[in-house]
Amino acid sequence: MNDTTTPQRPLRLGTRRSQLAMAQSGQVAEAVRRVTGRPVELVEITTYGDVSREALAQIGGTGVFVSALRDALLAGEIDFAVHSLKDLPTAQPDDLLLAAIPRREDPRDVLVARDGLTFGDLPRGARIGTGSPRRMAQLNAWARSLGQEIETVPIRGNIDTRVGFVESGELDAVVLAAAGLTRIGRIGEATQFLEPDQVLPAPGQGALAIECAVTNAPLAAALAELDDPHTRAAVTAERALLAALEAGCSAPVGALADLLASGQVVTEMRLRGVVGSTDGSTLVQLSTTGPVPASEEDALALGRGLAAEMLDKGAAGLMGERAL
Repeated sequence: MNDTTTPQRPLRLGTRRSQLAMAQSGQVAEAVRRVTGRPVELVEITTYGDVSREALAQIGGTGVFVSALRDALLAGEIDFAVHSLKDLPTAQPDDLLLAAIPRREDPRDVLVARDGLTFGDLPRGARIGTGSPRRMAQLNAWARSLGQEIETVPIRGNIDTRVGFVESGELDAVVLAAAGLTRIGRIGEATQFLEPDQVLPAPGQGALAIECAVTNAPLAAALAELDDPHTRAAVTAERALLAALEAGCSAPVGALADLLASGQVVTEMRLRGVVGSTDGSTLVQLSTTGPVPASEEDALALGRGLAAEMLDKGAAGLMGERAL
């Protein structure tokens, strides 16, 4: 029992200021209140990725949404932080701990198109907005396979801004992560879910990362109750593939690990990976299936093994667009 005469200090959760970040951090805050019995307050932190309008590849790619939150953690200004896992660099700092990776939301991308259109219904020369080389590569390859012509248009901005390009008629469609739209209650605006057979998501897409200082063992232990082992194994394999391809989040790499079940029993994990030129003319796309990883090392090995096969098939020559 807590002594009610000495209320505990609220835990400070660091979050980006965007509507999506605030929504997902609010959901994590509620879960942390349940497992710790302590109040949680959101601390809004502006990151360089939020204020810069430049393309991610130009401003440093992966990490631009993360470093200010990590600086606040290390300075003791916040107790823990919530990130979109796909924004995290693949190298984990020694003094910070990924205390929990909660159960993943839908990892797929979605199309938000005018007039309720699906990808196959888009008119010839349709303009599709995305700031992601990964999406550009796969959308262009998909269009080519359908005998379609599209133009991928680089865009940045929050969900409102991106959907606004379609509403204003400036673009025919935009591609967004299903998880983001779901978390802010707007998944109904999607006109099509893009199946992984057509467009593989970013490694870690749909998953959140809850990070705290290694030295805060009691908090780390409490946060660990929110961890989902299957999600952690899947995203660990995906991120190992990304790291082995030496790619940041601005590189044209997609990956998805999913669990294969026989009846009610999960028996295997399948990992699919893709890397491509942004015009879609060349894709290296492979998959591998193995036992469900029993350890982090097993998950890392699954990702590294598939990356090695992809490099053998010419993936290295397609990685020139990565942020250095």
